[in-house]
Amino acid sequence: MRNWTWVFLLVIFLAVLVRIEAWKFSRAHHEHTERISGSAGDVLEDDPVGRLKVFVYELPSKYNKKILQKDPRCLTHMFAAEIYMHRFLLSSPVRTLNPEEADWFYTPVYTTCDLTPNGLPLPFKSPRMMRSAIQLISSNWPYWNRTEGADHFFIVPHDFGACFHYQEEKAIERGILPLLQRATLVQTFGQRNHVCLKDGSITIPPYAPPQKMQTHLIPPNTPRSIFVYFRGLFYDVGNDPEGGYYARGARASVWENFKDNPLFDISTEHPTTYYEDMQRAIFCLCPLGWAPWSPRLVEAVIFGCIPVIIADDIVLPFADAIPWEDIGVFVDEKDVPKLDTILTSIPTDVILRKQRLLANPSMKQAMLFPQPAQPGDAFHQILNGLARKLPHDKGTYLRPGEKALNWTAGPVGDLKPW
Repeated sequence: MRNWTWVFLLVIFLAVLVRIEAWKFSRAHHEHTERISGSAGDVLEDDPVGRLKVFVYELPSKYNKKILQKDPRCLTHMFAAEIYMHRFLLSSPVRTLNPEEADWFYTPVYTTCDLTPNGLPLPFKSPRMMRSAIQLISSNWPYWNRTEGADHFFIVPHDFGACFHYQEEKAIERGILPLLQRATLVQTFGQRNHVCLKDGSITIPPYAPPQKMQTHLIPPNTPRSIFVYFRGLFYDVGNDPEGGYYARGARASVWENFKDNPLFDISTEHPTTYYEDMQRAIFCLCPLGWAPWSPRLVEAVIFGCIPVIIADDIVLPFADAIPWEDIGVFVDEKDVPKLDTILTSIPTDVILRKQRLLANPSMKQAMLFPQPAQPGDAFHQILNGLARKLPHDKGTYLRPGEKALNWTAGPVGDLKPW
């Protein structure tokens, strides 16, 4: 019994010690910021204006505005980047009204704005909707046909991008919509060696409401007294009753190993102080769920909480511009049971540097889709990504009469009129 008493006292001592160190981290974090050095920093602060021109197709409102009118919730969910990117481009100085001088062509289709009562997007109509839009632009303008989409980009913020399904197995089975095989896809989903991420795609952050987060900011000198923080599901009993499939078991492992650990503030409850709590934490867990990504990554960066990324082979937003290795901690899914040891063994100076980098305003700006747009924000990072792909290579343009795409490929249901 005495041995257990000593173990209990040791755990309490360690928890107090961590909270003291957390206070030190907090003070240092808010006294200094650090410029993002090297190529990543230079790229992050690029200005795309003058480096590319984008032509925006004017589609019938049934592809975008009317869909939004039916369900305004689409403006606030994590897939809303497709809507805000459209609005941004309409007034952006990179927009050209002359398609002959365009470097890129954009087709504004709101494929995630078909929501369940719970606010989750239903992707089942998306392939037919996208095919319909492509058939329209290929019939009314000559630009698609000369490249079959190789100088076109599409925003596809679904769980698994242009595979258009929220379950990974079915998304893999479907694959990327055949008509988008030559286009550049701008998507939230990113995982190396995955059929739903094609070469040349631009991975972006999910939408998180900037104004809402702004209203929850707390004084910058508030101590970071929470060592590890997480709020969210550990199991999805409704969709994964036997367990082990959801989050590939990583979230369940977090709960089973650390639910009683005093260093871990983790729960399924989502308190009204969620944003404030993140600002009081040193580390914020960002595990995969059904897909590798989630808004927690954005929230962690905005609130200066070091993101602990648990998602094997994830491709992170704007990875060519944001130095994720410097600001985050990567933990393999198999190593989740060792999470406490991994995090407590990180040297203080490493934690302080990550916090200084996270405090850099340009880092936060790159993760947001603000209204109105701001220099260096996610809109501009997307344009930077497109500009870096220029000039188009010779393979972009097809010879007269040449065809690269199979218009009848894909599931039979996708070929039905929309």
